[in-house]
Amino acid sequence: MVGRAKERADLTKVKRFSVSRRETKSAVGNFSKIPGPARRFFNSLPNFLKARDLQNLAADLNNARLRRKGIVWMFGAHVLKVGLSPVINDLIKNDYITHLALNGACVIHDLEIAFWGRTSEQVDITLGDGSFGMVKETPQLLGEALAAVDDRTGIGEAIGAYVVRRRPKFASYSILAAAFKANLPVSVHVAIGTDTISQHPEFDAALWGAKSHLDFKSFCASVRKINKGGVVINFGSAVILPEVFLKALTVARNLYGSVADFSAANFDMIQHYRPNENVVRRPTLAGGRRYSFTGHHEIMLPLLAAAIKSS
Repeated sequence: MVGRAKERADLTKVKRFSVSRRETKSAVGNFSKIPGPARRFFNSLPNFLKARDLQNLAADLNNARLRRKGIVWMFGAHVLKVGLSPVINDLIKNDYITHLALNGACVIHDLEIAFWGRTSEQVDITLGDGSFGMVKETPQLLGEALAAVDDRTGIGEAIGAYVVRRRPKFASYSILAAAFKANLPVSVHVAIGTDTISQHPEFDAALWGAKSHLDFKSFCASVRKINKGGVVINFGSAVILPEVFLKALTVARNLYGSVADFSAANFDMIQHYRPNENVVRRPTLAGGRRYSFTGHHEIMLPLLAAAIKSS
């Protein structure tokens, strides 16, 4: 039987509070600085296993940049919460990223960092009383950002443009604003219910879904450019972005032909099935180089950035 009455939560009645009252774990005062070259350090490493892989990946990135090949980076939100926005923005500035792919949580943290200089709440505390993710300003600003653009503009571009236009105090830390200024494509791949904005009455699922699909199509077009010498890197997304990449690669090969002979790398604190299968192994069966690194993001991304500058 279709159309039976079902009980559904009324999100217009959720109890919310101001971001000014929220305790956070991450603030820009503790964010990273931009790493410089460290040739003596990298020259001192043994030429084995992961030490060799790290330097080979850095060389692959420099070669891809020199040859103007696609360099696709995919980031999970933890990378922003541990203060790595300055490193990412430096990679953008120096043309080491041709496409930035993010999950939905990334845009929440990026916007909060830009406007308030802090993000990442105490989930253990706020989950107990139902206040987790219930600050009112974040969904309001994100809703404004998406409502301000036309139906041809995706999430990444919309929020980047919004931060640039509003010029909040900490805008220089925003990777979305940096990408928008650099005319760099940014795709945001949302999954409804996974991010705190889904808890709020301002959340327009149809709008977010439509704009995320626009971003997916942009991602497919960018993935074609990693063919023959490009690079794809997944940093800290265990499920969503590896799944999205596999589908985008399928579309790119279906529409444009061969997308092969590229370098694929996964960085995470533990190695998960989907990133290694869907980013590293399966996509390079037709040719390419494979890398998997295990370590904390706050160490591994600056280390890779320094390796790039030392290569």
